[in-house]
Amino acid sequence: MKRIVNLTNLLEELQEIEDLREPWKVKHKLGDVIAISLFATLARCDDIKDIFYWSEVNEEILREFLELPNGIPGYDTIRRVLALVEPSILDGFMQKWNELIQNGETEKLCKILAIDGKTQRGNATAKQKPNHIVNAVDENGICFGQELVDEKSNEITAIPKLLKRLNIKGHTITIDAMGTQIEIAKQIIDKGADYVLGLKGNQGTLHEDVRLYFEDDALLQSCSYTAKT
Repeated sequence: MKRIVNLTNLLEELQEIEDLREPWKVKHKLGDVIAISLFATLARCDDIKDIFYWSEVNEEILREFLELPNGIPGYDTIRRVLALVEPSILDGFMQKWNELIQNGETEKLCKILAIDGKTQRGNATAKQKPNHIVNAVDENGICFGQELVDEKSNEITAIPKLLKRLNIKGHTITIDAMGTQIEIAKQIIDKGADYVLGLKGNQGTLHEDVRLYFEDDALLQSCSYTAKT
């Protein structure tokens, strides 16, 4: 039987992640630091300092769910923890969070989800480049999912992976010109969603076809409609 995800379960799982730090140096619980980072990311914080400042401002609310025995962890602590934890672990918890807010709601509320990539500042090390992540964000700024872009790849390969995990039925997906690909458009349609894709002049043939399409007065007239009042 599938386990129903709730906030209590999610926070308990965060506290069960193995902490590889030296115990005598630990002041802040690993699960607390990850939870703070997760919630801050949902609030569209894409920088370690942003996560820290956000958590300070929202400390009172965070204490309703987290122990925070030594207060809000500092900037360096957040950075070290995020460098220590596998991105796949954070992404897994992000998906479980999405279950909490999406389950049973997709037929009731249609959203516009903007898919776009961003580079996380402050998490680069001597051995790794900063993470580049593709996000799905709604019109209220809530992040519904993320996909880490492989260092040897780009957003074109990450977007289909993100779409595969999201329940997008009935929603409208917007993507910039990077994601204007036949297979991506087909995937969105197959999952019961609509799309609005960006298009640039360097996408020659397709750009010209679309331009000619919208210059055809007869075709535009046949597609026109009058909104019902």
